[in-house]
Amino acid sequence: MDEDVVARLRAAGCVFAEDEAEVLLQAVKEDVEPSRRLAELVGRRCAGEPLEHVVGWAGFCGLRIGVGPGVFVPRRRSEFLVELAVDLGRQGRVIVDLCCGSAPFATVLATRLAQAEVHAADIDAAQLVHAQGNLAPFGRRARVHEGDLFDALPERLRGTVDLLVVNAPYVPSDAIDTLPAEARAYEPLASLDGGADGLAVHRRVAEGAPQWLAPRGHLLIETTEAQAELMLEVFGEAGLKAWIAQDQELEATVVIGRQPGEAS
Repeated sequence: MDEDVVARLRAAGCVFAEDEAEVLLQAVKEDVEPSRRLAELVGRRCAGEPLEHVVGWAGFCGLRIGVGPGVFVPRRRSEFLVELAVDLGRQGRVIVDLCCGSAPFATVLATRLAQAEVHAADIDAAQLVHAQGNLAPFGRRARVHEGDLFDALPERLRGTVDLLVVNAPYVPSDAIDTLPAEARAYEPLASLDGGADGLAVHRRVAEGAPQWLAPRGHLLIETTEAQAELMLEVFGEAGLKAWIAQDQELEATVVIGRQPGEAS
């Protein structure tokens, strides 16, 4: 361990300075000029840039998800949604990840549900560059689409989606300033700002989902404990049978909706 690196990180306010130092040291291990490269990366981190942006990847569900500057960093609490999705999607044939960002959800689901055709969609072309890279190993089984929510999807998917996973922004607009500085300064505002009550995009997803879900298909969307009851109502108004799932350790809340009907 480089004690100087640890000291600099700690002085910059990094709570897990030792762990971050190890990640940074590993990142430069095979560089032709490791000392110069390490100084560059440490400088970026000490200036407040997210560690994941600095090293180019984020750990998520045991995988390394490629990310970079200007990309939303997947949160550990979102692993709860993905684990729920894996359980619900074991027999699923078509999976869609909306508001995918760098496509961490789609990447994990493509890895674990080898029978499924996986689609990831986002309106942000810069983030989709990373989504393409993360899903490239799956070839034609995983596709990336650019566009606004369901408008991005191929028409042939209408009524066939067995599993729809969504990590839309849910921070109320007037609460953005309370987020950690590295999120506000380095992540896309569109990935954070959910409108007046944080649920503007959630409502649009719930309203459109029944047209795309297969009979008995599932919609999973991450939210907060305070917003969950309202989302139950929104799901119900859309015709979905809905319930709330929570993980207290991860402080994660997911609202799940099921399309009525008989699966084919």
